[in-house]
Amino acid sequence: MGAASGRTRVVIVGGGFGGLKAARSLARTDVEVTLIDRHNYHLFQPLSYQVATGSLSPGDIAVPLRRVLRGQQNARVLIGEVTGFDLEGRRVLVAPVIAGTKPYRLPYDRLVVAGGSTYSYYGHEQWRRLALEVKSLDSAVQVRGRILAAFEAAELTSDPLEREDWLTFVVVGAGPTGVELAGQIAELARDTPTEFRASDPSSARILLIETTDRVLGGFPPSLSRHAQKSLEAIGVRPMLGHTVTDVGARSIELQSADGARSRVSARTVLWAAGVMASPLAQTLAEACGAEVDRAGRLAVEADLTLPGHPEVLALGDMVAIRSGADGEPRALPGLAPVAIQQGAYAARSVAAALSARKMPPFRYRDKGALATIGRARAVAQIGPLRVSGFPAWVLWLVVHLYYLVGFENRSVVLLRWSYSFFSHGRGTRLITEAAGTFPEEESPEDGA
Repeated sequence: MGAASGRTRVVIVGGGFGGLKAARSLARTDVEVTLIDRHNYHLFQPLSYQVATGSLSPGDIAVPLRRVLRGQQNARVLIGEVTGFDLEGRRVLVAPVIAGTKPYRLPYDRLVVAGGSTYSYYGHEQWRRLALEVKSLDSAVQVRGRILAAFEAAELTSDPLEREDWLTFVVVGAGPTGVELAGQIAELARDTPTEFRASDPSSARILLIETTDRVLGGFPPSLSRHAQKSLEAIGVRPMLGHTVTDVGARSIELQSADGARSRVSARTVLWAAGVMASPLAQTLAEACGAEVDRAGRLAVEADLTLPGHPEVLALGDMVAIRSGADGEPRALPGLAPVAIQQGAYAARSVAAALSARKMPPFRYRDKGALATIGRARAVAQIGPLRVSGFPAWVLWLVVHLYYLVGFENRSVVLLRWSYSFFSHGRGTRLITEAAGTFPEEESPEDGA
């Protein structure tokens, strides 16, 4: 079954790294590509925490999908919320996200689902409004508002204890995002003390909570130790071996490895711990009678196809890939290079199907890992090479500029980073009305 033009219809769900790479990689193939996402933009998620801390503007790390694909004549972009999959009828069910529009069904011959992931609150969904995350653009802007509003609130109060509460920032999760977010908050606090008269932002407490015994657990121990020392040097206090047991509007409760519980007063709690697959994984699993793992990931074949449906590929954070050796599903790191490589593979798979060629199993080429702690401080692992300090920071800059979509974005981000490095300034410290609000006050027991 094909389109009226006779060309194969390829529907791609998700405009993230994997979905966009798949769409662009099909530019020179004889197919009709439809990319659908609930947003009209591609977000460079690895830098969303810099929007949250005022280093970059939303437009610096997001680019309209239509702009990216404007020169690709065989591709179009649709906005909508995918709510279901009719695998037998080969249709995608879409609900409107724009008021006044209607739901629709999108037919396909080949389907690529790249739904990504979201942060997991480990069954405590009531914490989501209290401890914001920075994985989405809207949430990053809201986090920026809360951080900056906390500094403003500290300036307004004359009560030392209340001021301390406002100037205490808790980041949950010491993976790359948590480390980078905590480091940026510390630098923001250190960069702005002369702008305030009654309060001193540089006295802020930044606590980094981690259940395990080291920060950046996915890095070699030597780089983890270097990252921890760098964090401590700029005023971040890593609290290792602590688990969050309760989040309230004015405090957070922790449990140490020995079982002791304590409560920390803080008005700003940010979440960077653990991820769950996009709900689309569960939706797709229900459509084909499969199951998902504890993290919500759907098991796919070694060639990324859905079991029993070779015309459907799923990729990115929402899947675990069955091993060709023992058939056990294994999840790859939730990194942009993984999704990009899988998106390119999905495009090659679609092209191979047009000529009845069989694809070899997907193989991920590990390009290493990077994390920045602050100005001129970073750690990097690329193969056997381990780098820290200023060289790792330069490498981090180059890699992130390379992966940014669009020349304009790269140029603007480079200029902003240069300005921030030499002037210690941040040009986007804006509090919008919606983003500057805090959750309603409640007693500690109410947050359980």
